[in-house]
Amino acid sequence: MDISEAIKTRHSVRAYTDRKIEGEVLQKLKGCIAQCNEQSGLNIQLVTDEPKAFDCLMARYGKFAGVRNYIALVGKKDENLFEKCGYYGEKIVLFAQTLGLNTCWVGATFSKVKNAYTLEKGEKLALVIAIGYGKTQGVARKSKKLEEVTEDVQNLPRWFVNGVECALLAPTALNQQKFKFSFNGKRVFARAGRGVFVKTDLGIAKFHFETGVGDEKFIWS
Repeated sequence: MDISEAIKTRHSVRAYTDRKIEGEVLQKLKGCIAQCNEQSGLNIQLVTDEPKAFDCLMARYGKFAGVRNYIALVGKKDENLFEKCGYYGEKIVLFAQTLGLNTCWVGATFSKVKNAYTLEKGEKLALVIAIGYGKTQGVARKSKKLEEVTEDVQNLPRWFVNGVECALLAPTALNQQKFKFSFNGKRVFARAGRGVFVKTDLGIAKFHFETGVGDEKFIWS
């Protein structure tokens, strides 16, 4: 399975088995996280065998069960933190899918556990991603149509359509998909609307867009 296939098959999963993440899968996952940290300057950390974060009322309200592993999305406090976490977090999520793992983005329905992860000076925990072997593979969710997130759909180049259609498969908070894409020549504009975690959602959508575009050259503006 490659990343493009992972985009089509990956769905949010909230209930997990007690199977541990170990061996080659664990090493490959850690390698992907290390690569993302090197590229982004983030301090993303994998937390394993730690059940306390999802043993709380909020997590039960969110219908989480059996979560013992999660990815802590940590980085320097700045205006780009949440978008960057979305972009690189989704890169990890989709790589995890190729390894046979399941995931779920989590913005609020978890508890922060002291010493489970490290915060350097000036850093904050933006959000987490539950990860492990799911009891199911999740279910597909309803998606917006192309014309709801871009304009002049009759005259769009194929590469741009491919990118936006891939972005529409991206997970977003409350399935809100509050983003818009447009272009001018080879310049692509991606904008977030108003709502919860919209900057994170924008980062996720931009990674999907790039994947859908493939080898076509363009510039983010």
